[in-house]
Amino acid sequence: MLVDSHCHIDFNDFADDIEDIIAHMKETGVTAALNAGNNPEGLPEQLALSEKYPFIYTAVGAHPHNADEYTHINADYLITESRHKKIVAIGECGLDYYYDYSKKDNQIRLFKEHIKAAQATSLPLIIHTRDADEDTIDILDKSYKEKPFFGEIHCFSGSEELANFALSIGFYISASGIITFNKSGDLREIFAHIPEDRLLIETDSPFLSPVPLRGHRNEPANVRFVAEKLAQIKNMSFEKIAELTSQNFYNLFRKASDKGRYEY
Repeated sequence: MLVDSHCHIDFNDFADDIEDIIAHMKETGVTAALNAGNNPEGLPEQLALSEKYPFIYTAVGAHPHNADEYTHINADYLITESRHKKIVAIGECGLDYYYDYSKKDNQIRLFKEHIKAAQATSLPLIIHTRDADEDTIDILDKSYKEKPFFGEIHCFSGSEELANFALSIGFYISASGIITFNKSGDLREIFAHIPEDRLLIETDSPFLSPVPLRGHRNEPANVRFVAEKLAQIKNMSFEKIAELTSQNFYNLFRKASDKGRYEY
C-alpha cells in the first residue's frame, strides 16, 4: 500500500477525469491521499471529494503565494473550519521567497495564524517553504517555545539545517518527485539521513511529476515513483518504504482513519 500525503486533486486539472484518477490510485495500490488546502474558496470542493471518497482526506489552509489576498484569514477561521471530520491538518501554509507573489510581511502574518490554529487544535501543520529557510526556522523556533505543535515540511527541498531543525522539534519530512530529478543529488543526500520514522512521500500533484513522467500532469498514482527512488536512497525494499511511509502518515495525521484505505 502507498499513501500520497500531499496532492491537489480538487484543482481544475482533474475536473474532467477524476474517476480515472481514482481508478489509477486503486490500480497502483495508493490507498489514501491528503488533498491539501490551498485557498479558502476551494475548501467546499475539497470537502465534497472527501465526503464522496472515504480515503481522500483534507486540510484547511491558504498558500503563501496568495497571502496578499488573504489578509482577513486568521486562526479563528482555520480553527472553525478544521472541526469537519475529514479535515485532518492545518495548511498548507508557510513562506515562499522564490517567487515573491505576496509581500513577505503578509506571508509571515498568515504563517503565524496557521501556527496558532495548529497549536489550538493539536492538528498537524503542513508547511510549504522555499528560499525562506532562515525565517521559517526562526518563526517555528519562537512559536514552538511558546507552545509545542507538530507537523511536516511538505515537498522538502531545503537545506540540511532546515531538515535538522524540523526533526529536532518532532516534524516529519516529505519527499516529492524532486528527489528523482537529475540535479537533486544534494537533496537525496539529505534524505539518506532522515530517520525512517519521520519520512513521508507525496506527489504535490498536479505539479512536480517525477522521472520518468516529467512534462506530464502529475497524479496521486505517481507517488510510486517517489517511493521507488526513496527506497533506493535508503537502501530498502520498495515494500518496506511503502509500509513505513504509510504508517508514518497515520502516525502524523491522527484524525485520519486507516480504515479509509479499505473503503474504495
